[in-house]
Amino acid sequence: MRIFDPHVHMSSRTTQDYTRMRDAGVRALVEPAFWLGQPRTSVGSFVDYFDSLLGFEPFRASQFGIRHHCALALNPKEANDPRCTGVLDVLPRYLVRDGVVAVGEIGYDSMTPAEDEAFAAQLDLAVRHELPVLVHTPHRDKAAGTRRTLDVIRASGIAPERVLVDHLNEVTVDLVADSGCWMGFSIYPETKMSETRMVDVLRRHGTARMLVNSAADWGHSDPLTTRTTGDAMLAAGLTDDQVDEVLWRNPAAFYGQSGRLYLDGAGCAADRPEPAYADNSLLRGER
Repeated sequence: MRIFDPHVHMSSRTTQDYTRMRDAGVRALVEPAFWLGQPRTSVGSFVDYFDSLLGFEPFRASQFGIRHHCALALNPKEANDPRCTGVLDVLPRYLVRDGVVAVGEIGYDSMTPAEDEAFAAQLDLAVRHELPVLVHTPHRDKAAGTRRTLDVIRASGIAPERVLVDHLNEVTVDLVADSGCWMGFSIYPETKMSETRMVDVLRRHGTARMLVNSAADWGHSDPLTTRTTGDAMLAAGLTDDQVDEVLWRNPAAFYGQSGRLYLDGAGCAADRPEPAYADNSLLRGER
């Protein structure tokens, strides 16, 4: 089983997680920009973070034969903090970089006017830079938030096939299916979707434009839920081809629209991997 996790926050995970993911079949991933776990206090914090998503984190993933790409943005939660919104002026210089395959996560957290402005501005950046977008739907008032999200997407003029609307569930999937956008589901213990519920959604709606991710952020999460979802699909009678479509071909097709997705050799660790990045190695002690 080959797995491309289209939304996983590896900056919050340990190196042991990379080992477990590789052993479970993960060969590629996209890490979207998100919040720090506590408030950022300056735009400089984003600059360092974006640089890490384009530098050390891909290096760390490469040690385990996992291809790392990223999506960059001002996330919805921090769009409400005036100390952070200046990053919108910095973002264009990052959106032209190799390794950036989307603008994201953007969208709504609490559906505030500040989030409206940041969402619209970043959709415009995506159109101008010809990048797909990863959209976060709010954890509260999901149906209303998803409808509002789709209204903003339509008003932006971006093609729906270049939009992935994430954190969906049984209540919101029909709305997005009818929009022409791609549909993302976070398999996340306790608070989002479970593997069993995901299989039920796939049985009802099919596998076209469906993506499954682990999210795997600071909270109680598990970067192996992509694999356990694939196992649940097979146990429920879905085919190997359907599993491959959801867990590999769909994310590859969506992010491939960026023109920057590099999957050649994914899963093949280099014979002599680079020993360090910016003089920092994963090795410790006398080794």
